[in-house]
Amino acid sequence: ANQIEVVEMRGTSRGEAVWFYPNGLAIASGTTVRFMNRDPNNSHTSTAYHPDLFNRQRRIPLGATPWDSDFLMPDQQYDVTLTVPGVYDFYCLPHEHAGMVGRIVVGRPDKDKGWEGPAPSSDDLPEVAQMSFPTVEDILANQRVFPKESP
Repeated sequence: ANQIEVVEMRGTSRGEAVWFYPNGLAIASGTTVRFMNRDPNNSHTSTAYHPDLFNRQRRIPLGATPWDSDFLMPDQQYDVTLTVPGVYDFYCLPHEHAGMVGRIVVGRPDKDKGWEGPAPSSDDLPEVAQMSFPTVEDILANQRVFPKESP
């Protein structure tokens, strides 16, 4: 059975802050990431940055399949299995402007041939989102990175 890593969607009770927890994750190729909405007051999505989804700049490795969980109600979950090595950035459709983004690193740049690093910043990315991605170095060093502003 392949490994499952959980990324929770969380928020404050009044919804002033929302985030992925962890918002940075390092996994081996073939790992399933389970997005679980643990926010009792909000629906959230996990959506890959990709031209096929809402015409966004690609921020996942070339050849990787983009995903969109659609709206997850509290306690709903969505699984995606990532196999192509490289950096995957994703966001919550209604909360990207609140900085609700995350980054998953599949494999390692020193071990995986064709490993694709993070996409450069782009015009279609809100500044708060751009600033909220953990660094690849931090993710590889710690396996899991948690947002600083989470209570």
